[in-house]
Amino acid sequence: MRLLFITENYPPDRGGMGESCDRIVRGLGRAGVAIDVIHFDRKSAAAAYHQTSNGSLTRVPSEGDAAHAINLLWNRVQRTIDLRAVTHVVAFGGTLPLLAAPVFAAWIERPLVTLIRGNELDAGLFDPRRRPILDDALRRSAAICTVTQSQAEKIAALHPETEPHVVANGIDFDLWQATDADRARGASWRERNVEPARRVLGFFGHLKNKKGVPFFVQSLLRSGLADRFHLLLVGEVEEGMQAMLSEVSPSLVTSVDRFDLLPYYMAADWIVLPSHYDGFPNVLIEAASLGRPLLASAVGGMLDALTDGENAFLFPPADEHACREAIARAAAVDDVELLRMGAAAATLARQRFDARDETRRYLEVFDANADLDRDVDPAARRVWRRAR
Repeated sequence: MRLLFITENYPPDRGGMGESCDRIVRGLGRAGVAIDVIHFDRKSAAAAYHQTSNGSLTRVPSEGDAAHAINLLWNRVQRTIDLRAVTHVVAFGGTLPLLAAPVFAAWIERPLVTLIRGNELDAGLFDPRRRPILDDALRRSAAICTVTQSQAEKIAALHPETEPHVVANGIDFDLWQATDADRARGASWRERNVEPARRVLGFFGHLKNKKGVPFFVQSLLRSGLADRFHLLLVGEVEEGMQAMLSEVSPSLVTSVDRFDLLPYYMAADWIVLPSHYDGFPNVLIEAASLGRPLLASAVGGMLDALTDGENAFLFPPADEHACREAIARAAAVDDVELLRMGAAAATLARQRFDARDETRRYLEVFDANADLDRDVDPAARRVWRRAR
């Protein structure tokens, strides 16, 4: 099996999308899959190609004229990649992959597998410029993978001919684990910054309006319980939120590499995910695997994974009354109950979100969609007919 894997998010890009793409590529590579990664890189000034241990990596600038960039990319991949060896073309979210991958798949007559994450569906469905690109990619896909059940249901309702596969994000437990040094650094940070009686509410990632941070802070202020908590915000804060955040005087930590996040996770009592809508945040399973219970809205991956009262306190998205109630429940939890909920979160992560299971499920999708002998739609068969 050899994949032509087209993405806008790949290391050294930061953020959940880049992290997920890297994890999926590494997992498939360990399973013996050859992968030629095409990265539309916002930071690259010029195209570059090099071989990797299991394929190749091509970086191409993503700024400017999309049509020009994709045409130049097609010229390049014909020179540098043996397209006859490719078995599948994969689009990993983002506008440029959704533009390029369906065309490349048709030109080399290979099945297209589209991996829908979060933003390209949430934004693509209601953006008049993106919607035709999204719909065309979905129609042309031999297989569609989503990270949440709600995403799969939305796609199937709009495209009844499809049966999306739900493959939740995973985590590599060999890499993602807190050391004694991480715990000590977390305890030290807490001792320096947090009053002893306060619980720490941790927010991680790109902190923006769609993630519900302003909504949650306003709910906290109106709950009358703000003095029971200390807010720790780790990541990039969207412009315009600083004035609102000043009302709660949070600790702000920016520009942190992924594994440097571990002490801050260990310093938090609760991890907060109050998104109005979402995919499957890596923060969810990063926190859970470290034994951190969650305060979260019941959307996306949180709705799929978490159980109210067992490993989280959940509330309907943008429901301020229910959010204040969840905050009050979190304030009332004693140390024993907090540890119990954290242990339940860690068990959940270990049982359901191992990256090896994520890899296995993707392999099953690729294997199933390399089978040309099954009954398929004629349009799909035209795309697949010389895939082997």
